[in-house]
Amino acid sequence: LSKKKKTIRDRLIFCNRYRDWTAEDWSKVIFSDESLFRLFGASGKKEYLRRIVAVTSVLGRQGLPFHGHDEGKDSANRGSFLACMELLKEFDPFLQKHKTPSNSKIYAIMADEARDAVKEHFLALAEMTSFDAQSIANELQQQIQNNGLAELKCVAQTYDGAAVMSGTTGGVQAHFRRLHPEAIYMHCYAHELNLVLCHTCKAIPEAVELFSLLECVYSFVSTSLVNHHKFMEAQTRLGLTTVELVQLSNTRWACQLRSISAVLDTLSAILECLSAIRSPIAVGLRVKLYKFSAVYALLMFQSLLSVTEGLHKFLQKETLDLAEALIYKQAVCDTLEGKLTDAFATELYERTKALCHTHSIPEQGAKTRQKQRKMDDFALETTSGAQTELDNSDTLKRELLFPCVDRMVGELEQKFCSVDAGLLRGIQACGPKCENFLSESHLDELAKHYSIDLKTEEVLVARNFLARKTEAGCSPKDMLTVHNLLDSDMFPSLKAIIQVALTVPVSRCSCERSFSALRRLHSWLRQTMGQKRLHCAVETSNC
Repeated sequence: LSKKKKTIRDRLIFCNRYRDWTAEDWSKVIFSDESLFRLFGASGKKEYLRRIVAVTSVLGRQGLPFHGHDEGKDSANRGSFLACMELLKEFDPFLQKHKTPSNSKIYAIMADEARDAVKEHFLALAEMTSFDAQSIANELQQQIQNNGLAELKCVAQTYDGAAVMSGTTGGVQAHFRRLHPEAIYMHCYAHELNLVLCHTCKAIPEAVELFSLLECVYSFVSTSLVNHHKFMEAQTRLGLTTVELVQLSNTRWACQLRSISAVLDTLSAILECLSAIRSPIAVGLRVKLYKFSAVYALLMFQSLLSVTEGLHKFLQKETLDLAEALIYKQAVCDTLEGKLTDAFATELYERTKALCHTHSIPEQGAKTRQKQRKMDDFALETTSGAQTELDNSDTLKRELLFPCVDRMVGELEQKFCSVDAGLLRGIQACGPKCENFLSESHLDELAKHYSIDLKTEEVLVARNFLARKTEAGCSPKDMLTVHNLLDSDMFPSLKAIIQVALTVPVSRCSCERSFSALRRLHSWLRQTMGQKRLHCAVETSNC
């Protein structure tokens, strides 16, 4: 056997040989050097731990359950490795001890309905019986007490934008602030960015029409095996790299960019496929797609969404602080505003003309449709009034490009300012990339909110200290680096403020990562898994 196959074989043999052992059996072995010597030879405990980790890795990588549906003694299939969950329960107190931020004295809480600080930990997976704001806030407080955080200072709270969570008077954040007055509310910035793009597209009729068309094309091609086969054949016949169309998602706007790029890459194959099928739906979709304005909108949104794509990924990082997130947000706004020029509009129009020429799509002049009076007594799903055809440079720029860019920039400026302006300036002053880095007046506002007595001398000495570090080629690159460079005895109050700024979360993506683990664990084959075991399994997957 090859080395790899032999390793897998040994792990599976070990798994089958000891799968019926109870936690008591393993406890006797793990603490008995004599038993370990008989079982594994001179390597003892190390070999035992290596093998149990190896078995766990194999089962986890293959998505296999440790326990069976029926674990009774008379069951023919009690599971793959019964003792593992019992051992994890023994480790739980150790995990709890090492994940409680008692040394830091402060923490922030993130919650979602199903981690960006100095250090993040999965705290609990709680079962809710009532979903009103007061009940959710009570459960959060209960988990804080259960995990030994009641005596520490909560500096922030982050949820999604649902009214029950974000309401300023009756939402969870309002109830929670009555118990923790210093815990400012942060709307998840990753979610905010999704809302920016959603609101932009809903406000521009042509954008609504475009994404509706993309979804219809995806459904027509992907839900029918015959249509999908013809689409793939068309790509092969045209010598294109085989690409699958991408379904749109209201919560993951990276999918919109991928969907647009896929349509543009396979536009010739899509048009040929629709022409060959010639059903009423195919004819209608081809008419909508075979338009100069549709191609212009595809290229325009590909350009705009490519600007925001990097920010999407950046806001999902675990090593993220608020000051840096705001700098990147402003950079995105500046880039978008740079597209509000005649030069970019002309360039986009010329690119559209070139692509349309490749696919024999005609360029038409602007014209106006007159309202049809015979439709006055009918309820219509689309507009029937005067409508300008977006088929020349001026109308496309005026009616589509500039409104979309204006709306995106306006939404970005509005959505990313949920924190009090004074506190926001204080947090930004903790970041070395900010022009007001270590500005005492800005830091004072943050210090007052969290009752920290900031010493002026500390700020002055810190500026000189960090300036010397920069001259020596050790310039701090982010807020966490500044925090680590400052000595706790020499800069106690300044370091405490920077620690607060680091603890304020930017997004709740870590909560969603926990739910991703939950989907793997709580599958339809494991619907009877109880809440206690489910919590233990998810907690372990996050460690």
